[in-house]
Amino acid sequence: MRRRLLPTALVVGVVSLIGVLPFVHDGPKRVHAAPPSGIHKIKHVVILTMENRSFDSYFGTYPGADGLPRRDGHFTVCAADRVTHRCVYPYHDTSNRNTGGPHEHLDAIQDINAGRMNGFMREARRGLTRGCIASPTMPLCSLGARHPDVMGYHDWHEIPNYWDYARHFVLQDHMFEPNDSWSLPEHLFMVSEWSARCHRRNVAMSCVNSVEGPLAPPHEAQNRSGRKPSYAWTDLTYLLHEHHVSWRYYVFAGREPDCETGAMVCHEKVQRAKTPGIWNPLPWFTTVHQDHQVGNVRSISHFFAAAKQGRLPAVSWVEPNNHVSEHPPSLITNGQAFATGVINAVMRSPDWSSTAIFLAWDDWGGFYDHVVPPHVDENGFGLRVPSLVISPYARPGYIDHQVGSLDAFAKFIEDDFLGGQRIDPATDGRPDRRPDVREAMPQVGDMMQAFDFDQKPNPPLILPLHPPFS
Repeated sequence: MRRRLLPTALVVGVVSLIGVLPFVHDGPKRVHAAPPSGIHKIKHVVILTMENRSFDSYFGTYPGADGLPRRDGHFTVCAADRVTHRCVYPYHDTSNRNTGGPHEHLDAIQDINAGRMNGFMREARRGLTRGCIASPTMPLCSLGARHPDVMGYHDWHEIPNYWDYARHFVLQDHMFEPNDSWSLPEHLFMVSEWSARCHRRNVAMSCVNSVEGPLAPPHEAQNRSGRKPSYAWTDLTYLLHEHHVSWRYYVFAGREPDCETGAMVCHEKVQRAKTPGIWNPLPWFTTVHQDHQVGNVRSISHFFAAAKQGRLPAVSWVEPNNHVSEHPPSLITNGQAFATGVINAVMRSPDWSSTAIFLAWDDWGGFYDHVVPPHVDENGFGLRVPSLVISPYARPGYIDHQVGSLDAFAKFIEDDFLGGQRIDPATDGRPDRRPDVREAMPQVGDMMQAFDFDQKPNPPLILPLHPPFS
């Protein structure tokens, strides 16, 4: 009898429990997904691009980095100066304002000088003299074209916040500009992995490689006609949109940091979110219009609001204006304050725990660097530039010595959010004539080496906007 009662009691209990369940949980059963692992712990990538500095000009004396060569405390590299007839060695530049040098494609070739890395003084004098004869009242010319400063370097005295980020997170000392040219081609590589000019508007197969003059109509060295360019080839936002991955391109209104001809001296044009230009190229991309994504290009105030609210998109590009870009002759302290403000905003954000910040400088700006760039294709690489990885999962105090290019940022985004899909005309559904698929090239490096996703997350490092400048 006892054995028959036990099943009955059990059935009654189960029935009673089932009667209660609808009041405990109304609706479908929740399935808790496993927490993200590895690269997928990063849900937000912020790419902050500053202007015109070589690696040696900012981190040439950083301990442990592949910096300015020395023996017995003396620098062993120099660049010949045809005016003073002496070889100018690197020196500590304590100035807050620099002139830099010309930084177009031909300037890169002359600076590198067949691997001798000694053409910097010659090109700086040529660029400053040529530009200042035409426009002698420009601010850059008032610094004195007779005294190029491309052999000067800064250290923790002038850029303490950048050195603090290197000490607490990751410094990459073999990161190269994707192309051996100026800012516009680099920004095109940043969002599309190619720089081209198109013979027919909105026709991707009409676009041809252009490492120097992507603004120009065919057969023009630069865009002197004022015609609006059409960037018809495929960009990264096309794949992000296809995969429902959120993105924004944040633009700080003001003046453009550089000349639209690539020259050193000019009257800069106005820059706004609604004004396409050198640092705001996405509104000129065919795909951005066809996908109705032009509204994703926004003013910088939207970035700070999104960070504060914990609503950062998956991918953010952040672009400075002239005043805070560090592009000569803008003050270094203004640029460092801007970059620090952006990074502080992310570190104070609810999104900090799942964010990776890639802070880099777009091209070398004519400043000296001693490392010969690898030759990978007809576009580059260009000269070496500073690059920092800032994240809770960045290896603390690590110097990443691997050879790479800023293309690795796009590769990381594709690996994190797109399952490794590349901007590849053979697979993305939009054929174009790009010479290669940059993200697939091993030479671009792997940003994953800068991370340890099993480590205890790094805490925020909130720094002052205006540290002492000594």
